[in-house]
Formats: sequence, structure tokens, C-alpha cells
Amino acid sequence: MQHNRRDFLATMGNSAIVATLVGAGFFTPQIALADSRNQMAFDVKTLAEALKALGAGTPAQSTDIQLTAPDIAENGAVVPVNVTSAIPKTDAIAILVEKNPNALTAVMYIPEGTEPFVAARVKMQQTSNIAVLVRADGKFYMTTKEVKVTLGGCGG
Repeated sequence: MQHNRRDFLATMGNSAIVATLVGAGFFTPQIALADSRNQMAFDVKTLAEALKALGAGTPAQSTDIQLTAPDIAENGAVVPVNVTSAIPKTDAIAILVEKNPNALTAVMYIPEGTEPFVAARVKMQQTSNIAVLVRADGKFYMTTKEVKVTLGGCGG
């Protein structure tokens, strides 16, 4: 592959733009790096242990959390999950899969002023409950839905 001056200048121009944006504070390392605030919660095996590690204790059941997932997942490796919280001051949403080798699948932090909606594709080892945990105004709320898996996900 032959490089020419024009390719070099185009690359340098893009790098300069990114460097300027970083220098101006538009991008910060905290935004770009993965969140490692609670690695222990991702390492535990059961739903109860994950709730405890997240500080949720026994969350209240809530109908203000809308969990959309298929009733039957034809492929456990890619199960679509959408979550919307109507609970005021929602600042975190966690997705847990009860019968996975590690129950906690994802935690998303919701910045103030943004709509508390998240979408993800999760792996499911087998038919199981998907639980959604919402933290709002320092309190925890949860809803669940059973998803039947017909093809292997996490382990098969």
C-alpha cells in the first residue's frame, strides 16, 4: 500500500481535531474508559448475591419499569432487551439473568436530564428470568420477565 501526502494530511487533520476536542474537555478519560466501580457485582453467581453487591437488598417490585424482551428467544446468544423507567430521578439501570453463570449482565448509569431508556443484547444460557433493577432517588425497584431459550447461549 502506497501512502501519499494527501492521505497523511487527512490523517493528521483528523488527529488534530480529536486532540483539540480532548484538550478542550469535550472528551475525558472517564467517559472513554469502562466503569470498574463494582467489579465484585459482576463476579457473583446468583441473583441474590448480585442484588446484595449492588446495594439493592430487597428491591420493591414496580410497574413503572417497562421491560421488553421476547417470550421465546430462538438464539440465547443474542436476546434483545429494552428497558424504560418511568420512575423519577432514575440514575442507574441494571440487567440481570437469573440462571446465567454470572447473574449481572450490565449496569448503565443514566446522566441527569436524559431519558432513562436502555437497549442491550444479552446472552442467556437457558430459559430464565431476566430481572431489571432500577436505582432512583437512592431507592431500588425491580421487575422481571421469563424468557424461554431454544438454542444455547452462554454455555452451549
